[in-house]
Amino acid sequence: MTDDPIASPVAGNPKIAFVSLGCPKALTDSELILTQLRAEGYETSKAFAGADLVIVNTCGFIDDAVKESLDTIGEALSANGKVIVTGCLGAKAGDAGGNLVQQTHPKVLAVTGPHATQEVMDAVHLHVPKPHDPFVDLVPEARAEFRGVAGIKLTPRHYAYLKISEGCNHRCTFCIIPSMRGDLVSRPVGDVLGDARALFESGVRELLVVSQDTSAYGVDVKYRTGFFDGQPVKTRLLDLCTRLADLAEPYGAWVRLHYVYPYPHVDDVLPLMAEGRVLPYLDVPFQHAHPDVLKRMKRPASGERNLERLARWRELCPQLVVRSTFIAGFPGETEAEFETLLDFIREARIDRAGCFAYSPVQGAAANELPGALPQAVREERRARFMAVAEAVSIAKLKERVGAQMQVLVDQAPALGRKGGVGRTYADAPEIDGVVRLLPPEKASKTLKVGEFTRARIVAADGHDLVAQPI
Repeated sequence: MTDDPIASPVAGNPKIAFVSLGCPKALTDSELILTQLRAEGYETSKAFAGADLVIVNTCGFIDDAVKESLDTIGEALSANGKVIVTGCLGAKAGDAGGNLVQQTHPKVLAVTGPHATQEVMDAVHLHVPKPHDPFVDLVPEARAEFRGVAGIKLTPRHYAYLKISEGCNHRCTFCIIPSMRGDLVSRPVGDVLGDARALFESGVRELLVVSQDTSAYGVDVKYRTGFFDGQPVKTRLLDLCTRLADLAEPYGAWVRLHYVYPYPHVDDVLPLMAEGRVLPYLDVPFQHAHPDVLKRMKRPASGERNLERLARWRELCPQLVVRSTFIAGFPGETEAEFETLLDFIREARIDRAGCFAYSPVQGAAANELPGALPQAVREERRARFMAVAEAVSIAKLKERVGAQMQVLVDQAPALGRKGGVGRTYADAPEIDGVVRLLPPEKASKTLKVGEFTRARIVAADGHDLVAQPI
């Protein structure tokens, strides 16, 4: 008989099945809910059937995500019957003005919006009473899935997302995120740093900082001073990155920044990247390059300045890698405006670029703009964009052949004797390429998931690299 109540489920404890859809911001919401469920004694189930209740954390950003979320809710209702819905789609209105989820699936037990842990727990308590008092039965923090104050993680043990704020102050015409997640609300800097320390202490070796607008961290609270370990820390990007770098250093861990809008004050973070304290990697959602298209999009940054800004960043940090996302076929986009976008990709030499063919989203202001393009034109422009972007990316990858690089190992069957899979600082998990590691030349050399290894890049293969561990 084990004395570990988490490893050995208590007979009769209710089981909750959980599905998390959408972006890393939604994933962190899921982690908070799961942490609270486990703290209160609920067990988790991998299957809808047999669970006492199902929670679906949804995405509502684009039509495909809405369909996936609604389909998943339908599957859960069919297999189980007791379903609670949370997340962005839960905040979305239907055609008749009511709640879209409840209109589509009236049998769901409850619907909440995003970052609504307490509302979800209230609904769970109503339909599946909690098994015990969390103030009496303490959660054992030594378990691997419990990471100090950071709680349960849904990512592999060696990397984790750290959400620093919720919501967004921008009103981009193609986006409905503010209507679902609200205006920017920055998390207290002391709480963010406390979570980061707990993650590093638990074995996380790559921390991915996420939000709707990472550059705007602290704007809503006028960069007020918070406290961490009794020391004052301003609630702003540079101060946060500096302290995250300090926390990461003893573990040799990486800090990676996502969703960084190209504001001038981002320049201040580049010296940290040049020194290797924060990864020289920026995920910047440019979306387009022509100033008129950006104006119709109501984007917060001017296209004319972005080439200058990129040049300045690379001057400060020559090893910088930039990834970005773009939209092709936005309403009113002319062929000349699209060609400006292609020229930007070539001149900016974006390392990793993704592109969406514009898709109308219910409730988005862009739906009312004149000049909607046929679907075939939008898809054709997306294909042309990706051809140019991939050529730029592949050319930049080939420049790495012969270099020695640090690789974080993600997969290593049989201790890597047959090789493995990892990533360099230039590769964020699941959105960029990977490094395919060859079997080590030395019999004594092993690879272990979650640890770093030095490797010599021997080839570029499409979006990926091939490397020899050394």
